[in-house]
Amino acid sequence: MAGAASGLPPWKTVYGFFDRWKRKGVVIRVHDGLRDQLRQAEGRRPQPTAGVIDSQSVKGAQTVTGTSRGYDAGKKVNGRKRFIVVDTLGPLLGVLVLPAGRQDRDDARQLLLDHYFTTPTCRHLFADGGFGGRFVTWATDILKTTVEVVRKKDGQKGFTALPKRWVVERTLAWLTAHRRLARDYERGPASSMAFIRWAMIRRLVRGKPVERWTVREQPNTAS
Repeated sequence: MAGAASGLPPWKTVYGFFDRWKRKGVVIRVHDGLRDQLRQAEGRRPQPTAGVIDSQSVKGAQTVTGTSRGYDAGKKVNGRKRFIVVDTLGPLLGVLVLPAGRQDRDDARQLLLDHYFTTPTCRHLFADGGFGGRFVTWATDILKTTVEVVRKKDGQKGFTALPKRWVVERTLAWLTAHRRLARDYERGPASSMAFIRWAMIRRLVRGKPVERWTVREQPNTAS
């Protein structure tokens, strides 16, 4: 009844398509096709040669399973961590969701390994200091990929948009503007990654970011 009232099919039908498209890779193909079209419309080649990597820790709801969540002591967040690689325009090149307690320089390796095969033209990435050290060495020696760490300027106070890095920070802001992605509600990381791609598909189709959701004001019913 709720589905009929909202104009949508029953939730089981909607979830069935969501799960089937997730498992068959339909969501990835749709997203990547739209991203390539955007790049061409901007006068770029479909396949990028440079990108930006970063991570974002988000709180996990009670529906997030204990084995797939962790505690990020630096951000004081109990939930999951989203590792993403974007091109220099902002759309996704890759995403990986892990427990929030994982370290950037260690656990971004799986994402970068996937990126190596899915985007063979992109061999230069910009990153923050959390990816420095052995991650940079590993990427250079094993994957022949240059990871250039963009650090804050000496004496910098407060927020300042840093060259190249601001692109991925903007993408993370786009994601959390979606109420479903303000925290992680999914039982499995695969569903979390699918929702992230759906959010980016919406961004690519609309041509502008979604308006940040706000709490609706309740009508004053006092007499």
